[in-house]
Amino acid sequence: MKAVVQRVSEASVTIEGEIVSQIKNGLLILVGIEAEDNFEDIQWLTKKIATLRIFNDDKGIMNNSLLDVNGDVIVVSQFTLQASTKKGNRPSYLKAAKPEISIPLYEQFILQIEQVLGKKVGTGKFGADMKVSLLNDGPVTLIIDSKNRV
Repeated sequence: MKAVVQRVSEASVTIEGEIVSQIKNGLLILVGIEAEDNFEDIQWLTKKIATLRIFNDDKGIMNNSLLDVNGDVIVVSQFTLQASTKKGNRPSYLKAAKPEISIPLYEQFILQIEQVLGKKVGTGKFGADMKVSLLNDGPVTLIIDSKNRV
């Protein structure tokens, strides 16, 4: 499971002209799921994201986590994170999980991050044509792969 984690001052997801999620201070998380991913990947990744010290403290140093600042979250499924660009010019998405695998894992990811944070998070809509808008704060952007834990 791969995640692009972006610290934002604001972010939103729009589908068919309607804003479906909107936050201020927090994280926009893009999640890419592969067929081998499981609940262990979700548990590890959600805990890692919630406790990353990427928010500034009162001295302007990145010492605070999402939990520390009570930040908000939007989670968006993005299969293109599993793209391979190794060969040719057309990305291959063979590693991306099919919907019958990725939808339940995406939904579990959302439930798990809500449980870790103790509050609801915003989402996109799986498979929809979404317009994601953000004001990246810092900019701070991290790429985390649950398969690279060591």
